[in-house]
Amino acid sequence: MIRTFMFLMLGILYMSAHAQDTLKTMELPEFIAEAKRNADYEKRYQKLVRDVKRVLPYAKVAGFRFQLLEQNLQLLPTEKAKKEYLKRTEEAIKEQFMDDLMGLTLSQGKLLIKLIHRETGKDTYTLLKQYRGGLTAMYWQGLAKVFNADLHNEYNPVEDWQIEQIIAGLAME
Repeated sequence: MIRTFMFLMLGILYMSAHAQDTLKTMELPEFIAEAKRNADYEKRYQKLVRDVKRVLPYAKVAGFRFQLLEQNLQLLPTEKAKKEYLKRTEEAIKEQFMDDLMGLTLSQGKLLIKLIHRETGKDTYTLLKQYRGGLTAMYWQGLAKVFNADLHNEYNPVEDWQIEQIIAGLAME
């Protein structure tokens, strides 16, 4: 009986100590709340929402394709078979997505670079270098620099909190 009472008391103490944690609400920091009242901020934010909606599906496909590529390459016995598989995969991706990707704006292209890192865990330059070689990666990096972009750009959920917030919101829709 005393043992049951002690367990009951410990349970009540534990629940009361953690009850505050479950009842807390999160308020937006003042600078975010203030920014949301700013028309320019709202316009830029809505553009970011549109861009994320446009680009996220491509990044998701890239992440899926990357995983599939990694798995399939491990199954192939020779370097020749791996090179042939990479060549066929690249051709299929170009055929399926090149027209759509050429229609992206500069800001959408930069966002895609970040989201590919988010989905694959590797920056775009590293992926190009790994699968197409260093010279090809340098070529595309040079071309990206002409457009003020960087294939080394990585996704950081802290710095890119707005993007993360948008993606979380899209997942709930």
